[in-house]
Amino acid sequence: MSTKLIMAIITITLALVFYTIGVFSERKSGILKKPHLIIFWMGLVFDTIGTTIMSSMAKGASLLSPHGITGALAIILMLFHAIWATVVFKGQERKKLENFHKFSIVVWMIWLIPYVLGVFIGMGA
Repeated sequence: MSTKLIMAIITITLALVFYTIGVFSERKSGILKKPHLIIFWMGLVFDTIGTTIMSSMAKGASLLSPHGITGALAIILMLFHAIWATVVFKGQERKKLENFHKFSIVVWMIWLIPYVLGVFIGMGA
């Protein structure tokens, strides 16, 4: 297994760990807090790094594949989610802070699709 592949797997898995911790700790606390923002941004950074490494290794793989489409959508959603979380946090409207976890769960579930697809694709390689 190449060093690049190992780094990609580690960073994508770190994205999963950070994003999962962020989403479920936000849900458990019942309100969006600054540590959640930091964790969401860290998840996005690790996912972007891992995806970039994987993309550089993909020979002839198309962005128009199910994995490519869902992966691109996931990163876009993660970026939107992190930006929107920051906006909501800075606005300090209690209702929005308390309800943000609903959006977080949806984005997390969508993010899992390319993660799982990538695992199965990797197992077949």
